[in-house]
Amino acid sequence: MKAAVFSDTHSNTALMLEAVRRCRPDAIIHLGDYERDTEALRREFPEIPLFNVCGNCDMFPSAPLVDTVQLGPVKALICHGHTLGADSYDMSPLVYAAQEAGAKIAMYGHTHRAVYEEVGGVQLLNPGTAGKGRKLTWALVTVFDNGGIICEIKDL
Repeated sequence: MKAAVFSDTHSNTALMLEAVRRCRPDAIIHLGDYERDTEALRREFPEIPLFNVCGNCDMFPSAPLVDTVQLGPVKALICHGHTLGADSYDMSPLVYAAQEAGAKIAMYGHTHRAVYEEVGGVQLLNPGTAGKGRKLTWALVTVFDNGGIICEIKDL
């Protein structure tokens, strides 16, 4: 299973849409800022399951702050990260939330910095920013039937 993961699009949807067209994922995940950008994904790719959370710049959000999604055999925790310490460099609140949820991977945004690392037995993924910054990135997550995960940070 392949999931395309985006964060911090800030109304710059064209490159995100092009990335989805190119990779044709089995699922799309948007980690906030701006929640309304998910509407472009829904219109363009109604057949692809879409999971999203709101971010700190989403004024009247309809999506949750934190959610869990099933990616094949793997449970993933998704959030924007601003309520779980992503901007403090102390990832323990995020790691703890993922552990409590039984998630093998936690995906977050907010910092506009792409990161993929393992902390406390949890894989942490920040796809970076797809909308605002010097370097625009997203992530392609491949989940295998045996629960293995590969995350690739890709340029837009």
